[in-house]
Amino acid sequence: MVVDSCPGAGGGQSGFPEFFLMYRFCLLLIIVLSGLLTVPVFASQAQRRTPVVTAVEKAGPAVVNIRTEQIVERHRSPFFGFGGSLFDEFFRGFAVPRSYTTQALGSGVLIDGSGLILTNAHVINRASRIFVALQGRTKEIEAKLVGKDERLDLALVRIPRQGRKAYPFLPLGTSDDLMVGETVIAIGNPLGLGSSITTGVVSGPLRALTLSEDFMAVFIQTDALINPGNSGGPLINLDGKLIGINTAIAKQAQGIGFSIPVDIIRRVLGDLKTYGRVRRSFLGVIPGRTGDRFAAARGYGGVLVTEIVPGSPADKAGLELADVILSLDDVPVETPGELLNILSSYAPGNRLEMTYLRGMKEHLQDIELTAFPTGYALQYASQTFGFTVEERKGRLLVADLVDDGPADRVGMRHGDLVVEVAGEKVKNLDDYVRVMKEQFGRLPVQFLVVRGNQGYYIDLP
Repeated sequence: MVVDSCPGAGGGQSGFPEFFLMYRFCLLLIIVLSGLLTVPVFASQAQRRTPVVTAVEKAGPAVVNIRTEQIVERHRSPFFGFGGSLFDEFFRGFAVPRSYTTQALGSGVLIDGSGLILTNAHVINRASRIFVALQGRTKEIEAKLVGKDERLDLALVRIPRQGRKAYPFLPLGTSDDLMVGETVIAIGNPLGLGSSITTGVVSGPLRALTLSEDFMAVFIQTDALINPGNSGGPLINLDGKLIGINTAIAKQAQGIGFSIPVDIIRRVLGDLKTYGRVRRSFLGVIPGRTGDRFAAARGYGGVLVTEIVPGSPADKAGLELADVILSLDDVPVETPGELLNILSSYAPGNRLEMTYLRGMKEHLQDIELTAFPTGYALQYASQTFGFTVEERKGRLLVADLVDDGPADRVGMRHGDLVVEVAGEKVKNLDDYVRVMKEQFGRLPVQFLVVRGNQGYYIDLP
C-alpha cells in the first residue's frame, strides 16, 4: 500500500496501521519544523537580555530625579546713573532687594518603601525647595531634608507616602567585596533627560584621594561615565544592588568617575536619620608625623601615636605611645590629616580594624569607636591651646589663660573676643564645642582674635 498524503488519504481498514504510523511521522515533522523556525527568535531574545538589562530592570524604578530651587537676593542701587559695584556697595543700605530663583538638577535613589531618598549633599545644598520626580511620573513631589553631611557629601531627603502602596526601592549591597574589572552600572539624570544609564568596570574598590591639603576621602573609582546631573544617582552591580553613590569626575581626564562606597553610607545612615548629621566619632589618639627615615625604610609612612586619652577606645584597645598606625579597614594612612579624615566617615558605635606597628611587629586590632565624652572638647581645648572661653551677651570671650601656655606666650589676654576657629565663625559655646570636635587632633589651629578695633590671626600651639 502506498500512502501519498497526510491524514485523509486512502484507505480501508487493512491499511490503518500504516496510516497511523505515517500520521505520527507527519505530526512530528511539523513540530520539528515549527521549532526550527521559532528557536532563533527565542535564542535572540535570550542573548539580548544580558545581566545589565536585568540589573537595570530591578534598580531603575528606584532612581529619581531631583530638582532644587534656590532663592537668591541681590541688592540693586536705586540711584540710576550710578551703576557699578562701588556705588552698589555704598548704597546697599538704601537698595531694594530683588529675588531670583535658580534651579539645579541631580539624581537620587529610594532606599526604603516609605520614601527615604539618598543623594549627594552638594545636590541639595542651599536649596530652599526640593522636588522629586519618580520614574514614569510627570508630577513632582516636594521633599523635605532629613539630614546631610557636607564632609562626606551625603544627604537624605524624604517624600511623603501617597496611598498605601510602598515606593520601589533599591536594597543596599556591599562594597567590601568589589573586584577590579567587575562590571558596574551608573544610573542618573544628566541634563534633565530622564533615566540615563552608563556601564563600566571597577578600577579601584578603595581609592583614597587627597582632595585638599588636609582632606582625604575614599571612593570607588570606575570608568562608568558620571555626567553632569548624575550626582546622587546609584552605582549598582549586576545583581541590581546599590554599591555606591555617584559623586564626582576627574577634570583632568575622561572616563574617571568616583562613587561613595555603600559600606561608608551604611556606617553613617543611622546618624543621618536620627540626628540629621553625622556625629564625630572618638578614637582617643592625638596623631603625629613619622620621620622621613621611617617612611624611607618601609617604603610608605604611617601615623605616630603621640598621646592617648585615658579610658578612650584606643586606650582600651591597648595602643601605646610611639605605636605607628598603618591603616584603618585596609585604607592606608600616612599623615595625621588622613587618619582624622578617615575617622570622620565613622559614626559612634562603628567598629574598625586597625593595623599598627609596635617596634618591628605589625598588629591587627578591632576597635569600637564612641561619641566624644561629655565636656571633653572644652577640656582638650584648654589643655592644648592654653585658654578657656566664656559666652557673654552673644559673644565668645577669653576667660582664663594657663600661665606660660601657648595662648599666654603669644600675648592673648583675658577678655579678648574669639571670632573664628579654623576658618569657622563661633558665636557661642555650642559653636566652639562643635568646631573643637571637628578639629580634634588637627594641629595647629588658627584663631581670629579681636581686641579693641584690631583683629589678629593666631596659630596655636
